[in-house]
Amino acid sequence: MQRLVFHFWQYAHRENPADLVVCPANASPAFRATFMSQTLADGLRAGHYKAIPKARHGPHATMTVRTRMDELQETIAELGLRPYVEQIDERGYAVVPPEVTGVTTAHVDELVRLLLDKSEEYIGCGFTVEGGPECELDYGDFRGVLELRSGATPSQFQLMQLCTYHRAFRDLAVNPVGTALIRYMIGSFGHPLVGAEAWAARFSSHNSFIKWAGDGYGDSLGLHVDQGGIPLPWGEKALNANCNWCLTDYTREDGAFACVPGSHLRKGHPDENAADEAVPVECPRGSLIAFHGALWHGAYPKKTPGLRVTIANYYRHMSILPQDDIPNHFPQELADDCADPATFRELAGFGSPYQSQVYPLPKAVHA
Repeated sequence: MQRLVFHFWQYAHRENPADLVVCPANASPAFRATFMSQTLADGLRAGHYKAIPKARHGPHATMTVRTRMDELQETIAELGLRPYVEQIDERGYAVVPPEVTGVTTAHVDELVRLLLDKSEEYIGCGFTVEGGPECELDYGDFRGVLELRSGATPSQFQLMQLCTYHRAFRDLAVNPVGTALIRYMIGSFGHPLVGAEAWAARFSSHNSFIKWAGDGYGDSLGLHVDQGGIPLPWGEKALNANCNWCLTDYTREDGAFACVPGSHLRKGHPDENAADEAVPVECPRGSLIAFHGALWHGAYPKKTPGLRVTIANYYRHMSILPQDDIPNHFPQELADDCADPATFRELAGFGSPYQSQVYPLPKAVHA
């Protein structure tokens, strides 16, 4: 917990000493009256933070405040994630093995099956991980956004809105390890001292990349930053962040994730020589690659037969527009059918007070 270095006046109700209100000792009278809110008093009584007397004979005290980040540090320790958050700080990404995330082989198998079935439904062609597409695929005049930079022919497609397909995708979207790392990167807003603090992370989209042998993104590797649509300058906290779930083995020849380690610290867009600095991120099937929205990243072309299958659960700071308008268009009843409905609803952005007339209105009083 954070021990804040300041003093405050502590007030006890004359008839009920347990009913405490506090305010900063150096506040103006007007601010002091505003600060002594019932919300803060309720928070004290609930034990969210407690007053610690500085001296027995004085009105001054210090305060120990339990913040969201304090809670998160405990979660990080419980889940064994300390090495991974250190890697994110230093490199901008971390590779978390399935034995840490808790995602089982059976869950990965189910996700792959569901994705390949949906691919066949949409495209009219069978797919196998070992053999790839079972027929020739033609994009017509379409050229992928990242492929345009190199002139390469697209050799992948995306399936979108995965969490509407099946509970298996919703369970993955609220995986405790992925959620903890996303919250670490994006952070919180508000502060418990003024009665409100909450996590800032929200879903942006849930997509899958199905990729087969081809030129990929060409020599450029398609390097980009996920928060590239946000004007500079950027700060330390991620404004977008990503959980890439590798549903097949990742090697360079198999079209692995490419990135420039530490590039998130440059807080800008990739330069023309970025591909020379890139490295492949190689990891076994079932691994999670969690990365900061300012990391320069892309992918190597797949040179081997079969498919590379990935789920990209993409997150945003609540102040950033989503790719998929989940708060308004996702079927809210599906949120209750997952491993952690409360977390799913929070990340989905359901219940925002500005999406409808949530706040109360006064009533006219007629004499």
